[in-house]
Parts: sequence; structure tokens; C-alpha cells
Amino acid sequence: MAESKLSQDPHKLREGREKNLEIAIGREVRDLRRARGMTVADLAAAAGLSVGMLSKIENGLTSPSLTTLQGLSSALSVPVTSFLRRFEERREAVHVRAGEALEIERAGTRAGHQYNLLGHLGANSSGVVVEPYLITLSEESDVFPTFQHEGVELLYILEGEVGYRYGDQSFHLKPGDSLFFDADAPHGPDDLKKLPIRYLSVISYPQGN
Repeated sequence: MAESKLSQDPHKLREGREKNLEIAIGREVRDLRRARGMTVADLAAAAGLSVGMLSKIENGLTSPSLTTLQGLSSALSVPVTSFLRRFEERREAVHVRAGEALEIERAGTRAGHQYNLLGHLGANSSGVVVEPYLITLSEESDVFPTFQHEGVELLYILEGEVGYRYGDQSFHLKPGDSLFFDADAPHGPDDLKKLPIRYLSVISYPQGN
């Protein structure tokens, strides 16, 4: 057991973080260059770098020195700190334990549909809000094929069978089936074929809507 512990690389975590930094810097350099309509050769010349070195930087294959970053910042007319923007962005994860999902009210609640919110990610750099739900339909539930809202939606059936209407089409969904669609059109369950019915619904829409 001691030998196994000694064989572990103590620098693995640090190296992984450094590699992520190189990739983040490279992507930012590439995006800034493209936004200015510059070729790799254009930016390399303006920053005093070889085309090969700039290519390695943009692909996250090398760690640029502070002098190199200063040259790039001058050529792109941005502060050096802008190259670190993606690396410093806050990343979020939401862990909801079994049985602890928040039950909320949505338009379908009045039809006896149980909605449990599994998490919520918004106000991020992508400009997209994502809301995953676990929806349960029981004997007390009614059909409700007239949902309409912004964004797109993905359904994944876990249990039971349901006829799900989208626009003028109706899909017979069974466990393991999925349905992905533009949520602006009328949609919702129109035939509760085999109860209870449980499915995941992941809704994504532009931030601010």
C-alpha cells in the first residue's frame, strides 16, 4: 500500500491547473485576434513573435511569458488581465440529494403535474439559463398540451408511458425515449398511457427572459 502511495504524482493537480490556464489564455488570444480580423501572421508580426510560437499559444501548448503577454496585449489593444478572463470565470455545480428537490409551481401544476426543480444555473458567461426538472404525473394529473415558453426543452422519460403533443404532432414516449424541441410552440402531455409517469425536463432559455 505504501508503494502505491509513493507512486502517485504529487504535481498532477498543479500541472492540470497550469494546463487549464494555458488553454484559457490561448482561446482568449485566438478569439481576440479573430474579432479584429487579424491572421496568425498579422498578430505574430505585431507582437514580435514567430508564427509557430503564436500557434502554440493559441492551442494551449505552451505557457507564454509575461513579456509575451505584454506584447500580445499591446498588439491587440487590451489589458494583460483580459487573457485570464476565462480562467477566472466562476464555475457552478448544483448538487441536489435524493428527496430534497424543491417542489415548485409552474403552469402545469394546476393540472396535477408535480414539478421538482433539480437545480438552476444562470447569470453565467454563456448568457443562457438552464433549469432541470423532475416531473411526475399520477392518477390525479390531467392532460395539458398547451405549454408555451421561451427557449428549448429536452424531455427524457424515466417511467411510464405518455402521449406528448408538440404542435400538430403527438409522440408516444416510453422509458429511455427523449424529445427535444423549440418550446415556443404549444406542447405537453395529451395522453397519460401508463401511470405513474416520471420524466426529466431540461429547459434552456436566453438570460434575461
